[in-house]
Amino acid sequence: MKDQATLEHNFFGAATVGDRGQVVIPAEARKKLGINPGDKLLVLGHPMGAGLVLCKIDKARDLLAFLTESLKTLERAVMEAGADAEAP
Repeated sequence: MKDQATLEHNFFGAATVGDRGQVVIPAEARKKLGINPGDKLLVLGHPMGAGLVLCKIDKARDLLAFLTESLKTLERAVMEAGADAEAP
């Protein structure tokens, strides 16, 4: 596994919102996640309304493509299972 998905490996500290609404992403997070000046980040509202989630746009596209392909695979499996159930 490339990186462990644990709080210990993914907690980068705290950030303060400035007067203009700007937030500085901690250097360790930028380095680990490959976030560089000029990169575009997708800003999503947290699903529980507790804050924001930031994601590099190029990685968001990769995730969407993965989920789309996974959904197609699941749909094919469901259709095949339904066809098998109907066969005598």
